[in-house]
Amino acid sequence: MIKHIKTKISVAAASLLVLAAGCTNLDETVYDQLTKSNFYNNRVEIMQGVLRPFTHMQAWLAPTGQNGFYYHSEMAADQVAWPQKGRHGFDGGDHIRLHHHTWTIQEPRMRSAWALMWEGVGYVNAILEDLEDLDFSRANMTEQDKQSLLAEVRVMRAYHYMRIMDLWGNVPIATAVGTPVNPHTAPRAEVFEFVRQELENNVELLEPLSQALVGRVSKAAGYAMLSELYLNAEKWSGIPMWEQCITYSDKVINGDGGSLNGPMRLDPDILGPFNNTNHLSPENIFQFAFSRIGGFTFNWSGFYFGYGNMSRALGVTYTGWNAFVVIPTAFDKYAENDLRKQEWFLFGPQFDIDTGAPILGTEEYDGEPLVYVNSIRRNSEGETGEGGMTRGEENSGARFHKYRSGRATDPNYQENDYIIYRLTEMYFNKAEALMRQNGGAATQEAVDLINESKSRAFDAADWDAVAYTTSTLTLDELLEERGREFIFEGKRRTDLIRFGKFTTGSWWDHTATNDPNLELFPIPDIQVVSNPNLVQNPGYN
Repeated sequence: MIKHIKTKISVAAASLLVLAAGCTNLDETVYDQLTKSNFYNNRVEIMQGVLRPFTHMQAWLAPTGQNGFYYHSEMAADQVAWPQKGRHGFDGGDHIRLHHHTWTIQEPRMRSAWALMWEGVGYVNAILEDLEDLDFSRANMTEQDKQSLLAEVRVMRAYHYMRIMDLWGNVPIATAVGTPVNPHTAPRAEVFEFVRQELENNVELLEPLSQALVGRVSKAAGYAMLSELYLNAEKWSGIPMWEQCITYSDKVINGDGGSLNGPMRLDPDILGPFNNTNHLSPENIFQFAFSRIGGFTFNWSGFYFGYGNMSRALGVTYTGWNAFVVIPTAFDKYAENDLRKQEWFLFGPQFDIDTGAPILGTEEYDGEPLVYVNSIRRNSEGETGEGGMTRGEENSGARFHKYRSGRATDPNYQENDYIIYRLTEMYFNKAEALMRQNGGAATQEAVDLINESKSRAFDAADWDAVAYTTSTLTLDELLEERGREFIFEGKRRTDLIRFGKFTTGSWWDHTATNDPNLELFPIPDIQVVSNPNLVQNPGYN
């Protein structure tokens, strides 16, 4: 069964035909040009505009690019790293500085992240300017259609600002293209309020989640954004807003924003939200609708997959850069009988899926069986070596196996969507808000929410020994369980900061800095130089 058809949206380009009458006649004759006055003539053309910011967002949010939000959120935290492995992966020390929290204002990948994310804001502002004054009747669409689509774009803009605020905190608020030319920095609390108002004013105008809204911004997606916004309100605005977090978490949990495949509920299969038919998972809320068949594959393999020989272990056609690995201290956080440890990682000896023959290494273990180990250190250092970001080998660390593409012969091969929000997160958000309202102690409702998620990861015979109680579910344990559940999903840095562990915590090859300024990244130097109204974040002058 081939999954639902997805349409790849590309930006409409204007073509200019220039004729020169002679070598000195530089006058141009424009024969054709697309503008908002002669485009947007039907629903397809309007949707091309509405969805353009969404397709661009894939470049900086999903784990498919090297420079965006995902890269900086995961590589700066305590679960995933990109260590140098032999002659590969040093890359100017970029990944090492990010892991050690020794980044500077001149980081090239940070410059790219800033440019990509603000370009996304530009796309949103441009389409809003085009559509706000457009008469939708010329496309046989109603005023209700117009208001719903405008709300969708404004919610998209709010999401861009939430992610930008997460990384840099104090940033400009720009709602028009090129105006002003050099916008002033706004305090993070002001940016928070802008995001809050944009969401609150527009979410109720959105369409409810349904199969038709997979890959777009639904009411459920908007509620999930508000749940996250209010969960982080104390850090982002200085004012705790736990009750509001509970309210919007409940709206998603209760199905007020719509649902997929029946009532909103957790997927009973821990692989269901991530497999190659995950557009059907009942717990997924907001996602990028990638599709190999449609020509725009969710290619996580670059970051997460091993070199060429590993393709035979899964029967796939893709290979990777042997880049991201699981930090040993993070892998150790899973119990041996935790099904997530067994299913979400590649670990131990690797074998050909068809013949059963060992997969052989190509670098330090060239011609030898490839065995992924829970350490990142060269053999020459011995088994007692401490290891570190410059001491890896091709077999270092457990590897990503959360998303499953299926074999190349599977009709749904690489049809996986990338999930931004899923229902499990709303359970965790509500449980945390309940506990923080209760002085950090777990209520029975909080315990029940986390246990409902965790129970999927253990066999029934093991459950009684691992189920949480109001005494065992502390805030510290909630952070640990949140890490186990959402590993690889690009959320860990934000969680560590909210729990006060990002700059005070130590893990594997990272020593606590105890510098609160590092909770924000620096605004790239080139941006500060080009815009005199930008104010650099504290600690980076």
